[in-house]
Amino acid sequence: MTRITTRPCPFRTSEMLRQGGIHPVLARIYASRGLLDVRELSSELASLVPPGALMQVDAAAAFLADAIAAGKRMTIVADYDCDGATACAVALRGLRMMGANVDYIVPDRVVHGYGLTPEIVELTAREKSPDIIVTVDNGIASVEGVLEANRRGIEVVVTDHHLPGDTLPPARVIVNPNQPECGFPSKHLAGVGVVFYVLLALRAEMRKRGVFDAQGQPKLDSLLDLVALGTVADVVRLDANNRILVAQGIKRMRAGRMHAGVAALFRVAGREARSASPFDLGFALGPRLNAAGRLEDMSLGIECLVTDDLGRAWAIAQQLNEINLKRREIEADMQDTALLHLDSFEPASSSTISVFDQGWHQGVIGIVASRLKEKFFRPTITFAPGNEGWIKGSGRSIPGFHLRDALDLVSKRVPGLIDRFGGHAMAAGLTIRADHFDTFSQAFEEVGSAWLTQAQLERIVETDGPLEDEYYSTQFIEQMDGQVWGQGFAPPVFCDEFRVVSQRILKERHLKLLLEKNGRRYDAIWFGHTDSLADRARVAFRLDANEYNGVTKVQLLVEHAESA
Repeated sequence: MTRITTRPCPFRTSEMLRQGGIHPVLARIYASRGLLDVRELSSELASLVPPGALMQVDAAAAFLADAIAAGKRMTIVADYDCDGATACAVALRGLRMMGANVDYIVPDRVVHGYGLTPEIVELTAREKSPDIIVTVDNGIASVEGVLEANRRGIEVVVTDHHLPGDTLPPARVIVNPNQPECGFPSKHLAGVGVVFYVLLALRAEMRKRGVFDAQGQPKLDSLLDLVALGTVADVVRLDANNRILVAQGIKRMRAGRMHAGVAALFRVAGREARSASPFDLGFALGPRLNAAGRLEDMSLGIECLVTDDLGRAWAIAQQLNEINLKRREIEADMQDTALLHLDSFEPASSSTISVFDQGWHQGVIGIVASRLKEKFFRPTITFAPGNEGWIKGSGRSIPGFHLRDALDLVSKRVPGLIDRFGGHAMAAGLTIRADHFDTFSQAFEEVGSAWLTQAQLERIVETDGPLEDEYYSTQFIEQMDGQVWGQGFAPPVFCDEFRVVSQRILKERHLKLLLEKNGRRYDAIWFGHTDSLADRARVAFRLDANEYNGVTKVQLLVEHAESA
């Protein structure tokens, strides 16, 4: 069941923003998203929360500065998703700018599992012989891995953003805005954002030591295209601080000042960097990088981001594109299988979904969980075979259901059921024995039934209400495009009643519409939907500037529609 609602808008806040010079419609939109002050819209780097607010970041900076001065060997241990790849590239490029002797290694999803495991420590020691391991986008739950590194005389710096478990790893230093007692106001930094902050602190420390002055210091803003890409692709909340990081990265992309690999990914995805948007990063570039970590080896994705050779970057981007096409085929097959498993699934009597298939690929279960969650609007965990009787699950959640906390409760209620788990509110992973699948499904459903109300299990399309006729314009769309929209700062969706003038099915998959309101007609399209509408419909839609044969016209992208 899907319901259209209108976001409440505090009139006083909206008026204050309007009087502060904000466009009247945007003032209403910002106020309904909790924005209180015009200053929160700043996209200047000077408005970033200062690095010193991040717990232990100064200790990390001092430790790394000492290590660079002593010529110690560092190895970055990355994660195998887009956030991990961009974080690795940012760390590698940034530390080399500071004069560090640094290399990287990335775990294989299937062989090594997630995080700094004892196995990846052993591999790192054998292949790289580091004095120091720096984790990016992982490590906060890697107690055993850090103990193994310590046993081998390797010091560990953990940089991560995931939620910690009950015990923190015994690392030399941990930088994570979500660790206990960290007062950093932006808890939503992605892994790439955390390591960027570490570099800012390290540069300040080295400036203080006289290694370089303000004029000769490394230009870390050159890394912001990578920071923006990882932040958007990891679907973290775009709070004021993250919006600055993303806005600055997109500004660089639009100006053509981006790394060779980012430019190559735009080109292979058929997107224009000069009009780059968060949508491009989340749905065109991010998936092509992620595909490498899902199906093959993320070091290919990282190489794309760390090479300065345009030809090499283009060759890798084409490879990544091919892997992504293969990933989409596998995903489509898995989705069909999942729907067969769920043939008798009754959403009305279930609060959660757990599905396992012996033929599934570990690297793609997260995407399939995401698709099923979208279809049924239930917290969903999909499982694929792991090693010797183990199965690995990847979960996606709905608003109001904290997935990692739910897994924590299951593990406490049924001790020994879950071997390991981790993640955050909207996404998490776990490992269980294959023969415990039914027990887990039941325990997970019990938590879902207890935590979720019927209202929470109803998909709600939140809108910003009607839009005045004069703002159905490309000029207004340009004004909206000047802002960074995304997770936690939703792009504007309007809602109104229209007469349906005509409708037809396009490419057997989409509904093409001609809508009319107050004597004005608008082209509209509802992607992935083929059921026809009544003569009068209540439509929730986004505005889109559609260019065709050199002419740009306003088009409505339908999010949902119902009979009026």
